[in-house]
Amino acid sequence: MSSEPPPPSQHPTHQSSAGLLDTQQARDRSPSPLPGNVVPSPLPTRRTRTFSATVRASQGPVYKGVCKCFCRSKGHGFITPADGGPDIFLHISDVEGEYVPVEGDEVTYKMCSIPPKNEKLQAVEVVITHLAPGTKHETWSGHIVSS
Repeated sequence: MSSEPPPPSQHPTHQSSAGLLDTQQARDRSPSPLPGNVVPSPLPTRRTRTFSATVRASQGPVYKGVCKCFCRSKGHGFITPADGGPDIFLHISDVEGEYVPVEGDEVTYKMCSIPPKNEKLQAVEVVITHLAPGTKHETWSGHIVSS
């Protein structure tokens, strides 16, 4: 018999900073974009909306409203409909055009229901028709324009 140590394993495990063993399978996966145990949002973004919901929304009527608020860092805001009624949710993925909406911008939009209960509405295909006067507007690339 030889006194040579056994060859190293093809898939060694090592201690992570949390004291847990990592396996090869865990290392091969992409890191999760969601830190910790955060539950993904149920809101349908343009990317995750079903084709049928997109078709229904695009065939619907065009509404007018005013941007009540919008937070670029959070990625959402609200629109106050021109005909009154409750505020409509707006997701960053549904804004068309080159400007980030700000409070007071006049917009046109179509509506789509929000699953799973389809009780609330979300604005889609949002287009800024008139920039709010006297405000600074930012483009998606970061340039600031005064109106």
